[in-house]
Amino acid sequence: MDKAAGEPLKQYHRQRHHHNDHHNLPTPTSLKASDALPLPLYLTNGLFFGLFFSVAYFLLHRWREKIRNSTPLHILTFPEIAGILCLSASVVYLLGFFGIGIAQSLISRGSQDSWDVEEDHMMEKKGGLCAAEICSGPAKSHAASLACTLAPVPSARAVSTMFQTSLLGSDDEEVIKGVVSGDIPSYSLESKLRDCKRAAVIRREALQRMTGRSLEGLPLEGFDYESILGQCCEMPVGYVQIPVGVAGPLLLDGKEYTVPMATTEGCLVASTNRGCKAIFASGGASSVLLRDGMTRAPIVRFGTAKRAAELKFFIEDPANFDTLSVVFNRSSRFGRLQNIKCTIAGKNLYMRFSCSTGDAMGMNMVSKGVQNVLDYLQTDFPDMEIIGISGNFCSDKKPAAVNWIEGRGKSVVCEAIIKEEVVRKVLKTNVANLVELNMLKNLTGSAMAGALGGFNAHASNIVTAVYIATGQDPAQNVESSHCITMMEAVNGDKDLHISVTMPSIEVGTVGGGTQLASQSACLNLLGVKGASKDSPGSNSRLLSTIIAGSVLAGELSLMSAIAAGQLIKSHMKYNRSSKDVSEIAPSN
Repeated sequence: MDKAAGEPLKQYHRQRHHHNDHHNLPTPTSLKASDALPLPLYLTNGLFFGLFFSVAYFLLHRWREKIRNSTPLHILTFPEIAGILCLSASVVYLLGFFGIGIAQSLISRGSQDSWDVEEDHMMEKKGGLCAAEICSGPAKSHAASLACTLAPVPSARAVSTMFQTSLLGSDDEEVIKGVVSGDIPSYSLESKLRDCKRAAVIRREALQRMTGRSLEGLPLEGFDYESILGQCCEMPVGYVQIPVGVAGPLLLDGKEYTVPMATTEGCLVASTNRGCKAIFASGGASSVLLRDGMTRAPIVRFGTAKRAAELKFFIEDPANFDTLSVVFNRSSRFGRLQNIKCTIAGKNLYMRFSCSTGDAMGMNMVSKGVQNVLDYLQTDFPDMEIIGISGNFCSDKKPAAVNWIEGRGKSVVCEAIIKEEVVRKVLKTNVANLVELNMLKNLTGSAMAGALGGFNAHASNIVTAVYIATGQDPAQNVESSHCITMMEAVNGDKDLHISVTMPSIEVGTVGGGTQLASQSACLNLLGVKGASKDSPGSNSRLLSTIIAGSVLAGELSLMSAIAAGQLIKSHMKYNRSSKDVSEIAPSN
């Protein structure tokens, strides 16, 4: 290169260095690791890698202990807060160091247009050129060269979009088309997109296109879809609104409770509230917990009935119970085996395990313990064939005499003496009419119908409403609503003694839907949120007695309304819309 040709190039470099010095900007060739970090780069990387893995191990260990101890994960100690901050700092550093390189490699494959269309569009509107166009232009100006040197790094939003798009290879519209065509499984959207809300939006739109029916009216916004991932509901497309009312105060065992009830049935909350008022005015109700044990009954098969009977005798032998208890109890800190009852059908053996489960409802806990015992028995009984972990002798979510007689979950009896004056003024009836109606309706009428655990007026109404409000399994209202309502005239036939006996209330205050924000708030209202630290299991037991007390109030009020001939009148008032249908009906 001759001097004439090289002089302009030298002059350009002098101007460039002068410009960088003027603005205190280092040139690309002068940048060093020490300019950005106080330590050499390899030491800094090693520090943050070590910090990331050590803190992650510490937090996982602490959270594992919390889960074992049924301690809420959101309650943080100072070391845990410090650990989360350190973990966040290391993640930010590592993403900043390695993430930019990955993003740039993706851009180099020609995906830049799909990564950040919005930024490109803004550049075009301003009449500007992208950095690549400036750098590759035929006539580079001083400003163009500076722009090439200081090319902007993609924003955090752009990088996030890059990774999400790279998982599917296209934008939302392409993903929707993939779901509609069946190329992308709907159930995999959360794992692919890493965004539960976006997955719900895409799944909802794909569903509407596939069915040709609108989901307008089904809410989508305002719900934390992360909270249900992996524990409550799969493939969500929205959520259903159920209003929550409160009845009370319910005066039970000397304490007052305001009971949340989620229902769409008019008059139910008002009726239960009236029953609570009558109980309160009469001095309150009292409850007794008779039994607390969740059950699971596997079914196994042998070659002969004799061999099945040998296992039955082995299990029911008191000398073997301690060994089986140790094996069973390994599954959980709170699961404790109480008893095993067996029954035979030919060469098939059904074993009904019952155990305490702390503040959890306990189905999974019992199932784990049962599996431990079956694995242990397989050693001494190698010819035992395990047909199923549940053989319906439990019995879950089905009306069954075994639950009515033996109980399942919490067995509770709740009673109150309602004064004659309260029966007359608050309930608008009299004691004699209530006693007679209860005998002919709840006892005789239910017997004529061949009822199984249904010797009551409407216990399932209250059970289901409280279950939905507090995050219980609504399907378990089948056996949880088993109830016999008794009424008797006392104190010289002036006052009313009323009781409800409920042998299988299946509830928990940890796990499942109890962890969701709305349901957790309702449990907090009752003072039974989460696991009890002082006495494991006391929160779930208290919840079962509150439910029984609420059923007592509901039974008292409904029976009084029927005895006084007020049932139709009250339902016409509370259970029918008074809106002008012609005004709210859509016009054609």
